[in-house]
Amino acid sequence: MATVYSVQRTNSRANPVVKNKPNEMSGRVRVAHGVYEASSLASGDVIEMFLLPDGARLLEGSLAHDALGGSTTLSVGFGAHNNAAGTAVSASAAAYKAAAASTSAQKVDIMATLALGSGTEIDADADGQPLTVTMGGAAGTGTIEVTVKYVLD
Repeated sequence: MATVYSVQRTNSRANPVVKNKPNEMSGRVRVAHGVYEASSLASGDVIEMFLLPDGARLLEGSLAHDALGGSTTLSVGFGAHNNAAGTAVSASAAAYKAAAASTSAQKVDIMATLALGSGTEIDADADGQPLTVTMGGAAGTGTIEVTVKYVLD
């Protein structure tokens, strides 16, 4: 049976040692948390919850909400922004969680898979990347909150 090594472990085994980025090894975990109280928030409306800084590596997150009303859905993604090189990046409403029913109160994971952003490193200019929640299906009323853990330095 063979032993194989991650990129980070390979770096630490190299001679000379190749230093890993702080957001990969020994970085500090940070938390971003946003709360919005919706009152008949229309389908298609976007809530900008907070900004994620350039270089942040996304670890995990959650979306919690009240029962927002019949036929409502929520998705989690990011708003339009510029990357660190200054190039415009289009919004992606469901980058971190596809639209799903929000008709009953619950708390669900976001960034739960590699395809949904787990482990992604934020590439944004000094303004950061806006994390967004998008209402779909119908107008909704109630509390919506998002929490994200990330490592930066």
